[in-house]
Amino acid sequence: MSTTSARPAPPSPAGDRLPARETWRALYAHIRPHRAPIALGALLSLVGAVTGLAQPLAAKELVDRLGGGGSITSVLLLLTALVVLGTAIEALGSYLLNRTAESVVLAARSRLAARLLRLRIPEVERIQPGDLLSRVTSDTTLLRQVATTSMVSAVTGSLTLVATLVLMARLDPVLLGVTLGVIVLIGGSLALVMPRISKAAKRAQESVGEIASALERVFGAFRTVKASGAEARETRVVEEAARTAWRHGVRAAGWHAVAGTTTGLAVQVSFLAVLGVGGARVASGAVSVSTLVAFLLLLFYLIDPVSRLVDAVAQYQVGSAAIARIAEAERMETEPAGDGPPPVVQGPPASVVFDRVVFRYRPELPNVHHGVSFSVPGGGMTAFVGPSGAGKSTVFSLIERFHEVSGGRVLVDGRDVRDWPLHELRAAIGYVEQDAPVLSGTLRENLLFAVGDVDEEEVREVLARTRLTELVERLPDGLETVVGHRGSKLSGGERQRVAIARALLRRPRLLLLDEATSQLDAVNELALRDAVAEAARTTTVLVVAHRLSTVTLADRIVVLEAGRVRAVGTHEELVAGDPLYGELAATQFLAAPVGNADAPTA
Repeated sequence: MSTTSARPAPPSPAGDRLPARETWRALYAHIRPHRAPIALGALLSLVGAVTGLAQPLAAKELVDRLGGGGSITSVLLLLTALVVLGTAIEALGSYLLNRTAESVVLAARSRLAARLLRLRIPEVERIQPGDLLSRVTSDTTLLRQVATTSMVSAVTGSLTLVATLVLMARLDPVLLGVTLGVIVLIGGSLALVMPRISKAAKRAQESVGEIASALERVFGAFRTVKASGAEARETRVVEEAARTAWRHGVRAAGWHAVAGTTTGLAVQVSFLAVLGVGGARVASGAVSVSTLVAFLLLLFYLIDPVSRLVDAVAQYQVGSAAIARIAEAERMETEPAGDGPPPVVQGPPASVVFDRVVFRYRPELPNVHHGVSFSVPGGGMTAFVGPSGAGKSTVFSLIERFHEVSGGRVLVDGRDVRDWPLHELRAAIGYVEQDAPVLSGTLRENLLFAVGDVDEEEVREVLARTRLTELVERLPDGLETVVGHRGSKLSGGERQRVAIARALLRRPRLLLLDEATSQLDAVNELALRDAVAEAARTTTVLVVAHRLSTVTLADRIVVLEAGRVRAVGTHEELVAGDPLYGELAATQFLAAPVGNADAPTA
C-alpha cells in the first residue's frame, strides 16, 4: 500500500461496567418496544405464583378436616385445580416471556448490525473485527435473559416473597421471625458473591471476542497461514483464548453455584429451625398441627421466589457486562444513513481539487499529508506516483470521506466533500481498492453489488471490456457461480477484473483505481488499459499505479513525496525535469521509450 499504514490502536477496555443508572437506561431502551408482552408475561407469572400460594392454605384446611372428621373431597378437588391451573398459567407466561426475549435479541442484533455497517473507518481500524462480531452474536445472546426473564423474575419474585411472608406472619409471627433470622444471616453472604459473578462474566465475554478476532485473523489470510505452516501456532492462539474464556466462564459458574447453594442452605436451615421451634410450640398448644404444616409448606414455597430473586440478580450481573459492550458499540461514531437507496448519478465528469490538505490518521501519529494541493479537471486520466508511504492511497480515502481532513479542503465539482450528502458523493464515485475484494456469493451478485439491476446487454459489454467473458463461459454456472469466501475460487487477476467491472457498471463520474492492475498478466493488463482509457473519455479517472502502460496514458501525473506534491506534469516532462520521478521511472521500468506501451512491465 502506498500510504502510511496506521496501526489500529488497542480498543478501549470492552465491557467496562456502566454506572447502574446508565445500565438500566440502556436496558430499558431494549425492552421498551416490548413492554406489553413483557407485562402480560409478568402478570401470568404472578397469577401462577398466587395459585401456588393458595395451596398451603388448602393443605391446612385439609389437615383440619381430617382432624375433625369432615369431608375432604372438595378440598382435594380444589388442591388439584390449583396445581393444574397454576402449572398451565406459569407455562403460558414462560413461553410468552421466552418468545419476547427472542424478539428483544432480534431487534438488538438488527439495530447493532445496521450500526456497525455504518461505522466510520477509523472506528473499525481501532477495534478488532472479531470483537465487533462477538457483540452482535454472544453479547446479544446474554441480553436475552436479563432483558425479560430476569427482570420479570425480580418483580414477580419480590411480590411473591412479600405475599408469602405476609401469609407466614398471619399463621405465626414467631416462626416467621425464626425464618427471617436464618435467611438474613446466611443470605447476607450473597452481597459478596454477586460482584464476582459480574467480573468473571465480563472477562469471559471479552475472551469470546478474542476468539472471534483470532479466527477472523486466520481466515482472512488462510492461504498464507497454510503456506507458512503456521496452523499449529495459530491453533494455539485460538486455544489460549478459548481456555481463557473457559476459565472465566467456569469461575462465573462457580460463583453462580455458590449463590444458588447459599439460597438452598438458608431455606433448609430455616426448615430445621422452624421444625424445632414449631414442634415445641405445637407441644405447648401455642399453634395447631395444621398451622405448622401450612407454615412448613410456605417455607418450602419460599424457595421459589428467593431463587428467582437470586437468579435475577446473578443474570443481571452477567448481562450488565454484555449491555456495557453493546452500549459501547452503540456509542461508536457512525456515518450518516442515506435516505433510501443510493441515487443514480448522471452528469459530466467530476473535477477534483486538493487545497492545502493536511491529514493524519490519529492525533498521536505524524501527518501523512503536509499541505497537499493539486487540481484535476473533469475528464481524462490523472496518475499518482511516488515512493511507498508518500500518501497516494490516502488521496482516495479523503475523496471518499473514509477519513476526514485535518486541515485544508477536498473539493469535488468545486464543492467541499464535507458539504456533500455522503450517499450522493459515493454514488458518483467508482472505487477499486488495492486488494480488489470480492465478496462471498455469486459472480453476478458481485458485479451488481453497487448498482442493483442493470440491463443484461450492459453487463455483457462490461464483461467483454474487462476480459471476463471467457471466465464466465468457463465457470460451471456462468454468472450464477458461487465465487467462495472473499472470491477464493478466483485468481488474483480475476478478482481485480471483477472489481473493475463492478466499478464500471456504476457509470461513475469519478473513477478511483488504486493499483487496480497490479496482479494482471501483460495481455489482460493491456486490455484493461484500453478499457480504462475508454472510460476516461466519459469520466474522470484517478489512478495509483507504477506500470508504464498506465502511467504513460495519463493526461497528467502527480508526483508525491513524504506527503507533499513534488511535481505535476506528463511522463515526458517529468522524466526530463524531476529527478525523483526519473529515478522512480528508471528503477520501476517506467522510462521505456514513449509509445512502447506494450513493453514488459516489472
